[in-house]
Amino acid sequence: MGLISLSRVAKTTVDFFFPKQCVGCGKVGDFLCSSCKEKLPRLLSPICSKCGKPEASGITCPSCWQEKAEIDGIRSLFLFDNVMRKAIHQLKYYNLKAISPCLAHFLADYLATVPLPGEVLVPVPLHPKRLKQRGYNQASLLARELSKLAKLPVIEDCLIRVKEAPPQARTTNAEERRKNVIDAFICRDEKVSGKQIILIDDVCTSGATLNSSARALKNKGAISVWGLTLAREI
Repeated sequence: MGLISLSRVAKTTVDFFFPKQCVGCGKVGDFLCSSCKEKLPRLLSPICSKCGKPEASGITCPSCWQEKAEIDGIRSLFLFDNVMRKAIHQLKYYNLKAISPCLAHFLADYLATVPLPGEVLVPVPLHPKRLKQRGYNQASLLARELSKLAKLPVIEDCLIRVKEAPPQARTTNAEERRKNVIDAFICRDEKVSGKQIILIDDVCTSGATLNSSARALKNKGAISVWGLTLAREI
């Protein structure tokens, strides 16, 4: 029996004894049933052309006019709420790594309809201490699955988080979030030099983490850096 056949048998066995359940309603079949997918809180236009948060004018929001961000733009697919919040929490905090292909499909569908300038995917890294505690980086899982679907290579070993800080979700305002990630990242080699980068993360809180990552990548010669996340806090 070939490796592919063995893999299919193993998957069938696992699915039989541990069937997938929708994280939204509990229905057996998939991690997100068709009904819950339809109810996902999509982040719709008009949005700020720079940071991607809702903006009635459909152009650059006042905050982005004032700030000279390193990142070229941020795009998020959903509001960080309801079923999408549950799905990301299951991936991030409850070891449901198997949901990453399902979630990566949303990112791939977005790139297919709204292409971003990018030839390489780079996941936002965790600090080594947090990575050891969690055992995996959810952004890396998403980037690997997206790589298979979008046919874009992943570079995981160049962007490094060197500053340990509280999670952005625990900070109280945008200024605190910005300070929280100042000089938090370095790019340790020039694999990104001359390349257009798409940064992958699960949630955009204020954009500070993505912007700090973009700064590190551009310091090593990246031509452009766009952020792509599943969800965004508003």
